[in-house]
Amino acid sequence: MSRRNKPHEIVERALELSRADGCVVIASEESTANLRWAGNALTTNGVTRGRTLTVIATVDGAEGTASGVVSRSAVSAAELEPLVRAAEDAARQAGPAEDARPLVTGVPGSADFTEGPAETSSAVFDAFAPALGESFARARAEGRELYGFAHHEVSSHYLGTSTGLRLRHDQPTGTLELNAKSPDRLRSAWAGRSTRDFRDVDPLTLDADLARRLSWAERRIELPAGRYETLLPPTAVADLLIYQQWSAAARDAAEGRTVFSKPGGGTRIGEKLSRLPLTLSSDPAAEGLECAPFVLTASSGDDASVFDNGLPLGRTDWIRDGVLEHLVTTRHSAALTDLPVAPFVDNLILDGGGTRSLDEMVAATERGLLLTCLWYIREVDPASLLLTGLTRDGVYLVEHGEVVGEVNNFRFNESPVSLLSRATEAGRTERTLPREWGDYFTRAATPALRVPDFNMSSVSQGV
Repeated sequence: MSRRNKPHEIVERALELSRADGCVVIASEESTANLRWAGNALTTNGVTRGRTLTVIATVDGAEGTASGVVSRSAVSAAELEPLVRAAEDAARQAGPAEDARPLVTGVPGSADFTEGPAETSSAVFDAFAPALGESFARARAEGRELYGFAHHEVSSHYLGTSTGLRLRHDQPTGTLELNAKSPDRLRSAWAGRSTRDFRDVDPLTLDADLARRLSWAERRIELPAGRYETLLPPTAVADLLIYQQWSAAARDAAEGRTVFSKPGGGTRIGEKLSRLPLTLSSDPAAEGLECAPFVLTASSGDDASVFDNGLPLGRTDWIRDGVLEHLVTTRHSAALTDLPVAPFVDNLILDGGGTRSLDEMVAATERGLLLTCLWYIREVDPASLLLTGLTRDGVYLVEHGEVVGEVNNFRFNESPVSLLSRATEAGRTERTLPREWGDYFTRAATPALRVPDFNMSSVSQGV
């Protein structure tokens, strides 16, 4: 459809065209702005816009209800009816959907449903860009090079259903990744931030921290593989817990396939997972981490169902005071497992009641390792959620409360569930950007964790 057609008009027209027994339409408008830089100078910048339309048709049959999903971008007026018919044909050709449930009803509509989409522009960087320029000048004067990018996206999602739902959610998402290198490229340090509007991101402060890390790396110390007391910064904790959350479907656990499966049958809900009073939660209204307050999905699986679109979301405590409280369920998997409905929410918060900063935790360390971030994380064993990956952009040795040098990188083998059980200290919770999963999941707040015996399984040549 032409951009002159408002998204809500497209939703209404698609619903009018539907001949299915049930229909869900999601119109998504995205606008992005970005900056990129290398060697202390901007290289590119740009603004883009796009539109995606998803039609979910449901068709009742003698054996059950089937669903068909078709998504396309830049749909013209002439293509709208064929798109609706394609979704209906897909539903008729599919077998009964295992997760079939009546489409959601009774959810109050969004007051701004008929308004135009929210948009971003290069103006989002008005305060950030001059400070970035100051960072370039300082880095150049002090003999280091800055590389990185800033990305801002605003997505407006319009959800309409044949049962009367008319919901809308605007999602701003911003990320900053900043990498500092020595002129000989032998030393490297990384910092990242997530933000809604770049008003709370200070590149000068980040650059100062990177400069400190590069100075730590002037002394190089070789260490063998082994188990070390390790301080995991919030970004590394977030990466590990996001993977844990992606692996927390209740149905998989009930069927004995995951780390959350109880030996002999059932799930580990109610089991104490940590000696620390850790609470892992998701909350659409969490300040600075706000996300969609209703289910919005274009596909079904063990952790999502297209039939649940529009289902209201609230705060869910996945772990409370160290005890496993909930696993991810759709309405269908909740009925299968006899557990409460607890859909996936697009943010994650870990709080252990700690108050110390990472620097204060370093000062309290007799001997251990301080990580910067993790990357190339992959699953080794789903039964224990054993993950492997690499350290990157700085691993530092701490002795008597001070960083004394940079050590070689490692490959690690650890399970986040096991780490939670062995952690002996949680720092203060702060918003963070996951390094590995930042392209997929940006809304996270976690503390640094102290682990007395983190398994560095081998030495790595990674940087």
